[in-house]
Amino acid sequence: MTRYLIAGADGMLGRDLVAALAGRDVTALGRGGLDITNGAAVDLAVAGHDVVINAAAYTRVDDAESDEDAAMAINAVGALNLARAAAVHSAISVQVSTDYVFDGSATTPYPENAPRQPVSAYGRTKAEGERLVLDANPERSYIVRTAWLYGAGGRNFTTTMLGLAATRDEVSVVDDQFGQPTWTRDLAGKIVEMLDVRAPFGIYHGTNTGVASWFEFARAVFMNAGLDPDRVKPTTSTAFVRPAPRPAYSVLGHGAWHEAGMTPLRHWREALSEAMTDNLME
Repeated sequence: MTRYLIAGADGMLGRDLVAALAGRDVTALGRGGLDITNGAAVDLAVAGHDVVINAAAYTRVDDAESDEDAAMAINAVGALNLARAAAVHSAISVQVSTDYVFDGSATTPYPENAPRQPVSAYGRTKAEGERLVLDANPERSYIVRTAWLYGAGGRNFTTTMLGLAATRDEVSVVDDQFGQPTWTRDLAGKIVEMLDVRAPFGIYHGTNTGVASWFEFARAVFMNAGLDPDRVKPTTSTAFVRPAPRPAYSVLGHGAWHEAGMTPLRHWREALSEAMTDNLME
């Protein structure tokens, strides 16, 4: 029987991974249960497992600009510790990564083999994590890049919009950044499917299909909540200056799924509708 270790099991994606693996032999460790920056602790935790899924991450994008060392410790060194231990114990590594490894200057979806060109501290740490994982466990590693995640058990754009809707008549949302809203439940299910069919090792883009601006995403959230979408007003990125630059175009291609004989994740609108209609965000 396959034994799974999930690091970061208390996060949005981690919780859905635990649910997707229900009934299997799973060790689910949150931040308090495993410090992935501690190599010795990681080696002890990984021993006896066949699959190691790293859903742990430093995700405070703006804070990383002034504290890149802390982000690097988790996103790169922590990822390396898990992959190195997986290699020692002949286990499969799954490293969850991000669209921020790209600079966002593209005008067509990024293929899986596009060069990494991060423009933020957070992106640099995640790009380094990818590189270290592939170097440490080259024969048994998956990199799954995702973006614009929302789900239960954590703060995200969807819950932020619903909170603002309860306190404001109108909400201004940028309409010049594009990406793929992705439900963590869909992503968790696809990762488990990838493991079950033993898809070829390598890099995959784990985002729901379709494209949206943050403005379009916000309007869809309002509509699915039974609210007037015209309360959402478009604005530009210049109205929201932040420490870390955001990719203007975060659309990821899904060629690797097709090459593996698998279907990419469904359209983001369908996923969002199910998540909100069935109250699966709570």
